[in-house]
Amino acid sequence: MTTTAPTLTPAQLESLGAELDAVRAEVIADLGERDLDYIRRVIRLQRALEVSGRGMLLFSLLPPAWVGGTTALALSKILDNMEIGHNVMHGQYDWTGDPALSSHDFEWDTACPSEQWRHSHNYLHHTHTNILGKDNDVGYGILRMADEQAWHPASLGNPVYAALLALLFQWGVALHDLDITAIAAGEQPSEVTLDKLRQIGQKVSRQVLKDYVLFPVLSGPSALTTLAANATANVVRNVWAFTIIFCGHFPDGTVVFDEADTVDESRGQWYYRQLLGSANLTGSAPFHLLTGNLSFQIEHHLFPDLPAHRYPDIAPKVREICERHGVPYNTGGLGSQFGSVVRKIVSLALPGSGRAPSTDPAPVTAGPPVAKPTRTLATKSGTKRPKRAAA
Repeated sequence: MTTTAPTLTPAQLESLGAELDAVRAEVIADLGERDLDYIRRVIRLQRALEVSGRGMLLFSLLPPAWVGGTTALALSKILDNMEIGHNVMHGQYDWTGDPALSSHDFEWDTACPSEQWRHSHNYLHHTHTNILGKDNDVGYGILRMADEQAWHPASLGNPVYAALLALLFQWGVALHDLDITAIAAGEQPSEVTLDKLRQIGQKVSRQVLKDYVLFPVLSGPSALTTLAANATANVVRNVWAFTIIFCGHFPDGTVVFDEADTVDESRGQWYYRQLLGSANLTGSAPFHLLTGNLSFQIEHHLFPDLPAHRYPDIAPKVREICERHGVPYNTGGLGSQFGSVVRKIVSLALPGSGRAPSTDPAPVTAGPPVAKPTRTLATKSGTKRPKRAAA
């Protein structure tokens, strides 16, 4: 997909920002029981899948029970990570006042401590989206995912690293906030590193004990088949999460930025960067549910603190705004988007650019200095509750 980004004047960027702000304000004004009922239904579904899966795995010596239990458990883990954990920890439901939906207290069924994920993802990634040297999600510290990243002989392993990251994704995410690059450069104090390692060790221990000791032992004669089912469910969840996340950030048409591009960035410029650095996936309602509505990655990067189930409603409005301003709106099917990601991973393993640039983003027209926007990614306690819609 070849995309040419327009050159926008400061006035056009201000207009773009104002229109997108209006979309966000409209949703906030309408938040209410519909949203609370939705996330509680998803939580009930996730728990039902986990209970039924664990129950079937008590009889996992029987192949139908193993397949059914593994499938239910994998779906449960996907919902827990994608539609519930990811979105709750973004503060999308803090306005409800429900302690079970608090972004600061929620813990999810994966190896990464939630506190570290909120820093590496909510703050670093969503503030500095696709800025080389600032957004550690660009390649996760091991992959070359942009022409602008320097090639090293180690880059030849790009396809192998990607395959291993997909299979072991929860473990890669668990180490993400550790920031190996900063450690190697001597930029992270040892006490900070040790504290992070302690948190990771505690969370990993709980996950391993639960999935690979406790539930297999409770299965009695089916211990080994239950252990295999738990491992399989985790791998399925890992590969699915990797696929959806990479399709939202790295298919053809997405853009990376230098830090110099974002100095004194206005709100409109911040929105513009999110639009150019993200991509959507088309699909059915069940598909979007299983992606945590991250199939609407464009809308998520624009409005990370809005309930994700609202993204399908606002996507047509965002697309219309993009078309009017001449800004690309990158969307496509799972096969085509993931295919372009795989081609990029393979081609960028080689020296040089490895491929023709997928986009030629024009810089914004220079204008008077503007204040850098403050992004609030999670509603803080004490904030006025949004207007509730009629039940």
